Amino acid sequence: MVKIDTGDTAWLIVSSALVLLMTPALALFYGGMVRRKNVLSTIMHSMAAIPILSVTWVLFGYSLAFGPTHHGLIGGLGLAGLGGLAAEAHGTVPALAFAAFQMMFAVITPALISGAFAERMKFTAYVAFILLWSTLVYDPVAHWVWADGGWLYKLGALDFAGGTVVHLTAGVSALVCALMIGKRAGYPRHRSLPHDLTMKLTGAGLLWFGWFGFNSGSALSSGQLAALAFMTTHLGAAGGALGWLFVEWRHRG
Repeated sequence: MVKIDTGDTAWLIVSSALVLLMTPALALFYGGMVRRKNVLSTIMHSMAAIPILSVTWVLFGYSLAFGPTHHGLIGGLGLAGLGGLAAEAHGTVPALAFAAFQMMFAVITPALISGAFAERMKFTAYVAFILLWSTLVYDPVAHWVWADGGWLYKLGALDFAGGTVVHLTAGVSALVCALMIGKRAGYPRHRSLPHDLTMKLTGAGLLWFGWFGFNSGSALSSGQLAALAFMTTHLGAAGGALGWLFVEWRHRG
């Protein structure tokens, strides 16, 4: 029987909380970039994803993503309601801690897409969209890449912190949404300028902070790999921030 490592477990739980913080941070980031009259609706796109997708993740999402595989494509409903996980381990951490960590990824990914249609989708349509998208897109792709029996996992796919499961799926889906909804009315004659850059930068700073849990937590342990991911994450963000600073300075003074 695998012995639970308390250090790894503590780090994963803290990382889960850091990843959860990224969704309210995303709400601030997107909320600062829209017009004042649409701030609340834009923030709700991110905030509503937390309770909705947390519940669906427990009911069936985790099972579809990480349950016993059906031909490498989907996990089925064998772990619906997280049944039987209370006393199980995933490597050196409790299975429930792993499920909670993965839950936070499942929550923020559909919220990322909302930036593509901010100010242009009714809330009821958004709720239907994230429910369908997380079930039909996120859960199967997570199984393909991260589950032991997933067909991409068996081919040797390496997705340490969601490059495929989170960012590729969200990015492609955001592009499709933008193309389907079409251009904003009056664009490009009229530009919708951000109403609050302070809110936007506060959200960006909190996203930077939360990303340490997003990336370092994906090591599922508190060892050398987590330290490498931590340092790489910070230097990558610092380099990107410097690049943005110099471009803005050059073009706008």
